[in-house]
Amino acid sequence: MRLGRVTGRLWCTAKIPEHEGKRMLIVQPIDSDGGDSGETLVCTDVVGAGAGETVYWVRGKEAALAFLPEVVSSDATIVGIVDPIASEMPRDA
Repeated sequence: MRLGRVTGRLWCTAKIPEHEGKRMLIVQPIDSDGGDSGETLVCTDVVGAGAGETVYWVRGKEAALAFLPEVVSSDATIVGIVDPIASEMPRDA
């Protein structure tokens, strides 16, 4: 899994049938400090992420597996929304 920040949404006037009803979001990959890390990409969204949120995203076979049992071809998929990132464990944990 990789970290990213949702920067926008993509609207498609024509889609293949398996992508009907699927949201596609523009994601900026980020490093653990929140800085940009690489080129933006389009991800299919299965968790309902919104603009500005930090997300987990996957590529390759795992991207398509997120839709099981439905068969959806996807090269990159958002699979989680990240709560705040802490660089240290809390002392009371």
